[in-house]
Amino acid sequence: MKFRPIFYLISFLLLAISIFSIAKWGFVLGIDFAGGTVWEVKFSKDVEKSQIEEIFSINNLKINSLNYKDKSALIKFQNISQDQKLILSSKMQEIDNQYSESRFETLGPSLGKELIQKTVVAIILSTLALLLFIGTRFKDYTFGLAAVLAMLHDSVILVGAFSLLGHFFGAELDALFVTAILTTLSSSVHDTVVTFDRIRELKRKNFRLDWVSLANQAVSEVIVRSINNSMTIIFMLTALVVLGGETTKWFALALLIGVISGTYSSTGVAIPLVLFFKKLKK
Repeated sequence: MKFRPIFYLISFLLLAISIFSIAKWGFVLGIDFAGGTVWEVKFSKDVEKSQIEEIFSINNLKINSLNYKDKSALIKFQNISQDQKLILSSKMQEIDNQYSESRFETLGPSLGKELIQKTVVAIILSTLALLLFIGTRFKDYTFGLAAVLAMLHDSVILVGAFSLLGHFFGAELDALFVTAILTTLSSSVHDTVVTFDRIRELKRKNFRLDWVSLANQAVSEVIVRSINNSMTIIFMLTALVVLGGETTKWFALALLIGVISGTYSSTGVAIPLVLFFKKLKK
C-alpha cells in the first residue's frame, strides 16, 4: 500500500486519456446503435474487393465498412428496400453465380437508441444493487462504495479504450460491446470482493492491526491466486483476438481490456479507496 500514490497516478492518467478520447473523438457506432444493414456473403472463387465496391457505387449506396477475407465479405451499409436488395443480389451473381448469402440483417436507429437506454439503466441498477449488497454484507458502506467506484473506473477505461480503437482502427460499439462491459463489471467486483473478504477475516483475528497493515497482508495472500486466475482468461482471450474471426475480434478485445483493468483495479484502486475512506472517516 506504500505504492498507493503510483496507483492513483496510473488511474488518473488512464481516466484522463479515456475521457479526452470520448470527448474529442466519440465512438464509431455499429449497426446495433446507429441502424443500418449487415450483409455477409461467401464466394466460390476469388473476387476483387473493388468489384464489390463498384456494385454499391453504381447503385448510389454508401458502404460504411467492407471486410473481405478468405472469399467471404462482411458489408455494412445504410438501410435499403427489398427492390434494392434484389438488384444487389443480381449484381453479385454477375460476379459469381455460385455465391451464397450467410447473413442479411437490417436494424432501424430507434432500436439502437432503446439499446443504449437499457444499457445505461442496467449499469445504474447494477451499481446500486452492488453498493447495497456489499455494504450490507460487510456492515461497512466504505467497502461497497470503493467496490462500485473501482467498477466504474474499469467501465470508463474500457469505453475510452474503444473510443481510441474506433478512431484509429475502426472498432465499433455494438451489442457485443454491451455484453463485454457488463461482464467487466461482474469480473471486476468479483476479485475486489475476494480481497475485501480476506481483509474482514484478518480484522476479526487481528483487530489491533491498522487498516494499512491488514490491507497489505490480505493482498499478499490473495494476489497470486487472483493473477493466476486472470491469466487463464487472458491467454484464452488473447488467442481469440489474434486467431478469431472478424465478428468476434473486437468483442474478445473488449473482454481482454476489461479483465486486465479489473485485475489491476481490485488491488490498485478498490483497496486504496477503502483506506482513503477509513482515513477520512477517522
